Amino acid sequence: LIGSNGAGKTTTMKAITGSLPLAGGDIEYQGKSIKGQGPWDLVKQGLVMVPEGRGVFTRMTITENLQMGAFVRSDREIEDDVEKVFAIFPRLKERRTQLAGTMSGGEQQMLAMGRALMARPKVLLLDEPSMGLSPILVDTIFEVVNDIHGRGTTILLVEQNASRALQIASRGYVMDSGEITMAGEGRQLLADPRVRAAYLGE
Repeated sequence: LIGSNGAGKTTTMKAITGSLPLAGGDIEYQGKSIKGQGPWDLVKQGLVMVPEGRGVFTRMTITENLQMGAFVRSDREIEDDVEKVFAIFPRLKERRTQLAGTMSGGEQQMLAMGRALMARPKVLLLDEPSMGLSPILVDTIFEVVNDIHGRGTTILLVEQNASRALQIASRGYVMDSGEITMAGEGRQLLADPRVRAAYLGE
């Protein structure tokens, strides 16, 4: 989902995840309406969001942050999933006892994504995951997004880096003033001269 600042991308994400009430219409998830349900209920159903700005628990360690991601779970595989997150993000494992607030922006983004994975999402919503990161860390984040999708998780990605996002997206949507103005396969949109002029500076 791409679009200019103020187009309504983050608002759409918040509406889907129950953080904002709907002004109208409905949202269906797994064939059923989820209108009026709160984030807590939706996370338990596998609808999980990583917000813009990461939102890590700064006074908790990396491991404690990951455990908080599994707060809605009561099974015995939580620690196994912590290790799976560490396998995806080896840098987090190296710093597992470090306070989240002392980490770099890129490390906090990895932690926020890892914490979301601890809820075992069926649909993972990522809001601007590459914002403010160095080019090397941007590469890492997009590799992880591809990896998560390859493991069977559906991803809805809002991303300022339109070129990178459309390269990996199965489908892309362009939003303007709260409405979807274009839609199609990711690479199809990437090749569209209107998209290239508006979002790639060509």
